[in-house]
Order: sequence, then structure tokens, then C-alpha cells
Amino acid sequence: MPEHSDPDAALMLRVKRGDRAAFATLVGKYQQPLFNFICRTLRDESESEDLAQNVFLQVYKSRQRYQHTAKFSTWLFTIARNLCLNEIRRRSRHPAESIEENHAENDDQPQRQYEDKTIHLPAEQALHGELAAKIEAAIAGLPEPQRTAILLCRQDELSYEEIAAILDCSLSATKSLIHRGRETLKEKLKPYLKSGNWSD
Repeated sequence: MPEHSDPDAALMLRVKRGDRAAFATLVGKYQQPLFNFICRTLRDESESEDLAQNVFLQVYKSRQRYQHTAKFSTWLFTIARNLCLNEIRRRSRHPAESIEENHAENDDQPQRQYEDKTIHLPAEQALHGELAAKIEAAIAGLPEPQRTAILLCRQDELSYEEIAAILDCSLSATKSLIHRGRETLKEKLKPYLKSGNWSD
């Protein structure tokens, strides 16, 4: 892939040569989308901040091995997804510990809401905190591959081909995951938007 076709890859190649300013530029561009993706995956703000920092740490540590064979964003979100899956596996091995951590961290803090650019709703509804929480809960309830595909689909930087590379599956399988995820969300949200009631 030519370097000029992906300015972020060009920046990463500068990082590989020891350019710290280039690394700071990449962090500045991707820290918020990366945090949003991780937070929607793990649903734990404090842990997501730590994990996002860990992603950038992995990027910097791996700079000498970086090869420009795919877009930088594809490589970055692949690292993020793998670290998220590791954390989900850790939680499944230590569920009680994760629940206690969650309660301790969230007792005094309201859940932060994140802007959703892909589900377009009337302005008065979109501003309604309860609806935003229901959307987040519906996404969290999707099976892991569907949830990750939907969350990656929200990243403007990523094409279907790049999402397929991150998920390590075919393009047709990726499109199917996204389609099924969207259909499930539509069904979940339809009764609530219609009546104001939410049925699990």
C-alpha cells in the first residue's frame, strides 16, 4: 500500500524512525474514537481509559515491527479489539471481582453518554438520557462479533474491508454481522420508540 494513500501510516513510519511528535499527532487524532469504542465494549469508563492508554503503549512498543501493509486505523483497532477480548475473558474468569470493581467505580458517578452518529432520532428524543441509555444497553446486549462490528462501523475512518480485517473474517461475513446487528437493534428499539416503554 503506497504511503501517501494513508497519511496516518506515514506518521507511524515516522514514529518507527523515532519521531515522537508524529506519535503525539496519532494519539491526539485517535484517543477519543478509541476510548469510545473500548468504553462501549467494556462499559466501564475508568477501565476503558486505562485500556486505551495500553493500546497506545502497545503501538509505541511495536513501532519497530510496524509494516505498512494495511491502514494504520485497521492495525490500531485490531490491537484495541484484542485487548478488549482479553479483558472480557479475564472478567469471565473472575466475575465477582469485576462486579465489585464496577460497583466501586460507578457508585458516585453517573454513566457518561456518548454521541451516536449512526442512529438518527428526533432532536428531543436524542437528548433524552433514558433513550441514550437504552441504545447503549441494546448494543451491549448484542453477541460479541455483532457488537464489535457495529461499534467499528461507527468509526468514520473504517471501511467494511478494514472492519473485516480487524474481525479476521470475510467481507461477506462482516456485512452479515453488521446487518444482523442493525436488525436486532431495530427490533429492540422499536417498541420503546413507539410507546415509550422498554421491554427486555
